[in-house]
Amino acid sequence: MTENDKIYGEKVYLRLMTDEDTDAIVKWRNNPRVRNNFIYQGLFTPEGHRNWIETMVKTGKVIQFIICEKESSRPVGSVYFRDICKEHNKAEYGIFIGEDDAIGKGIGSEVCKLACEYGFRVENWHKIFLRAFSENMPAIRSYEKAGFVQEAYLRDEVCIQSKYRDVVLMGYLNPYEK
Repeated sequence: MTENDKIYGEKVYLRLMTDEDTDAIVKWRNNPRVRNNFIYQGLFTPEGHRNWIETMVKTGKVIQFIICEKESSRPVGSVYFRDICKEHNKAEYGIFIGEDDAIGKGIGSEVCKLACEYGFRVENWHKIFLRAFSENMPAIRSYEKAGFVQEAYLRDEVCIQSKYRDVVLMGYLNPYEK
């Protein structure tokens, strides 16, 4: 990582998530604005999140960071890599900005670039991929700014609340590989 185990950008820094972040994560993921942009839309609980830490984070299947505003150190969301696959040298990217007043400030785009650089330079992954609902154009534009390209358009991929939704699969190949 970097100085004090933090990854610094212009507006934000990333630090590894700890158990102390559980209440914030639960609050953010239960925010309807956040929850409605995830395929899994069940309500989060502190117990469920602690189970995620034990079974996913501590086992190395997930690397999860907290997004903090640089000036105030206020946590505003989380970014993570899941389904880390050492055999195929790739991972799935995910992000959520949990604080409503942090939306629309370019934080997501900056975090995407910082996190992907970490994945490529530190973890040495060949590919980072993500899934996004096709109608979530602000997120898709943010991912494109960071370097992701659309690889597939999956029609009626998931059924949420009795409604089928299309999913865009996006990928980003390591630009630092030779």
